[in-house]
Amino acid sequence: MGTYQQPYPYKSFSLHNYRKIPQTERLSSDQLEAIEVVGRVLPFKTNTYVVNELINWDNIPNDPIFVLNFPQKDMLVPAHYERMQQLLQRQADKSEIIQTANEIRLKLNPHPAGQLELNVPKIQGEPLHGLQHKYRQTVLFFPSHGQTCHAYCTFCFRWPQFVGMDELKFAARESSLLVEYLKAHREVTDVLFTGGDPLIMRTKFLAAYIDGILEANLDHIRNIRIGSKALAYWPYRFLSDPDADDLLRLFERVVKAGKHLALMAHFSHPVELETQAVQQAIRRIRETGAEIRTQSPILRHINDDPAVWATMWQQQVQLGMIPYYMFVVRDTGAQHYFGITLERAWEIFRQAYQKVSGLARTVRGPSMSATPGKVQILGVSEINDEKVFVLRFLQGRNPDWVHRPFFARYNPEAIWLDDLEPAFGEQEFFFESEMREQMKKVPASLQLN
Repeated sequence: MGTYQQPYPYKSFSLHNYRKIPQTERLSSDQLEAIEVVGRVLPFKTNTYVVNELINWDNIPNDPIFVLNFPQKDMLVPAHYERMQQLLQRQADKSEIIQTANEIRLKLNPHPAGQLELNVPKIQGEPLHGLQHKYRQTVLFFPSHGQTCHAYCTFCFRWPQFVGMDELKFAARESSLLVEYLKAHREVTDVLFTGGDPLIMRTKFLAAYIDGILEANLDHIRNIRIGSKALAYWPYRFLSDPDADDLLRLFERVVKAGKHLALMAHFSHPVELETQAVQQAIRRIRETGAEIRTQSPILRHINDDPAVWATMWQQQVQLGMIPYYMFVVRDTGAQHYFGITLERAWEIFRQAYQKVSGLARTVRGPSMSATPGKVQILGVSEINDEKVFVLRFLQGRNPDWVHRPFFARYNPEAIWLDDLEPAFGEQEFFFESEMREQMKKVPASLQLN
């Protein structure tokens, strides 16, 4: 399969050792303080590849990959920032800092879109906390060895996985429960390995999970997906890591077993596509027969520019990948920092879409992964003299909701579904009464305040 050399050893950096990054000497005292304060609440981790290859240290603090990895002061609202800042300034006990951090985290909607209350499936009445089953055809699996990443995106909606609050984590240690659940649910066609990042695991661990599915000979399971940021943040996972070739052989094994293998790759900016390492890694993955689909949220300070998206989609197609989703940043964590209005998100999508050929128009969005399902913003229109948002479900908790257009009263400040109200004098959206019935079935122990 070829030999590839990486120019430096893999090393990760967190709040404990980030000052060992030589480039941080360029940061101001205020920037360093922001890392310390915000990093106590939201997770912080990066690595040598991101630091040396992706960040333009001559463009600090505006470099998008710097913002994507390093905590910024405004990622916490002022009251939360000042509270943690004061604790650090008076050198409070570690226990008090942790307690305060956890109190702040619980105010940041750590499990958006009903992940904890509605998505956890059961076997014989017992919840399977390492699985999520929101949409009929797809089960999400959270392998315990994959509940971290090569580097953390500051926008990540799964930040609770990384902050040490075990009650907020999804993780499953055994694949046997997954197989048992899949046997009992023949409506499921897709299994999505997610995290964290499943490709942080050594191949032998990932293979144990995937081979369990293959050996069970589940003919209704047609597609295996792996959600990963590894291509963008550590492409050497596919090139020169000790078990890189083993990983690619695993991909080949899945394809030869008759399953469709899709790597759901997260790219948030074109710079993540420009290194020789990532381009070589993409070629190697595609040679196994696996498909690469790409997705990202639209993020203020990072990629809220139609030219950035058009360039990114064009480069992805040229490299043989399939643009898949543009998401709206979720209502959790630092949403106030990264979020843009729904109208602006639609305008950026539309303008970028106009600039690309049909091969890149596989992308869907802007899409909100909200509690009822994936809601796409189709545009702003005027109907019977009323200005409205035109919306539809790309996925829904009830499959019958999918592709049914519905309308919301125009709100130029809206950044999420919850900011919208029904148009034309309606009291509620068509799906809300059914959602209430679903919520009534949630045990009180799982309901969040």
